[in-house]
Amino acid sequence: MKRKAQKDKLGNIYAIPLPNRKFAFGRSMADADIAIYKHIGDTIEDIPKEEKYQFIVGVYKDVLTSGDWPLVENRPFKNEDESWPPPTFIWDQSTGKYNQYYKGQITPSTKAACKGLERCAVWDAHHIIDRIMGDDTWHKKATAEWAYIQRHGQLAFDEFTKNS
Repeated sequence: MKRKAQKDKLGNIYAIPLPNRKFAFGRSMADADIAIYKHIGDTIEDIPKEEKYQFIVGVYKDVLTSGDWPLVENRPFKNEDESWPPPTFIWDQSTGKYNQYYKGQITPSTKAACKGLERCAVWDAHHIIDRIMGDDTWHKKATAEWAYIQRHGQLAFDEFTKNS
């Protein structure tokens, strides 16, 4: 059965069906991001009461407009600043340089300043669900690979993976 397409709007709250028959919820933010609530509901009506998030990541537009994650409510943001996701980091493998991405702008940064920030990326629905469910081994593997490259360099990583 084809779901009815829906329009994304800042502050929209989407119900995210989980494999355990519960629901996570996400709030649409500026810059194509979604804030995933800490609250997990037993039903689609069991929406979060507080604005407390597990994580905030970029999301493909079709994830929110396909209707697979039903729109359950709109909660306008108090002001424009609140609608923006926090800064994320970008690491350039070829140069080893760090940048931060915030409000559509990329600015030079340092490794220390980027520590603890989410990596700048756009996520698909199944990756978000995996992370909510605690099954983000693909994400941990990418992070481990990134750490190896940081310590030993891209050439060492390429050689290591070629021989594994």
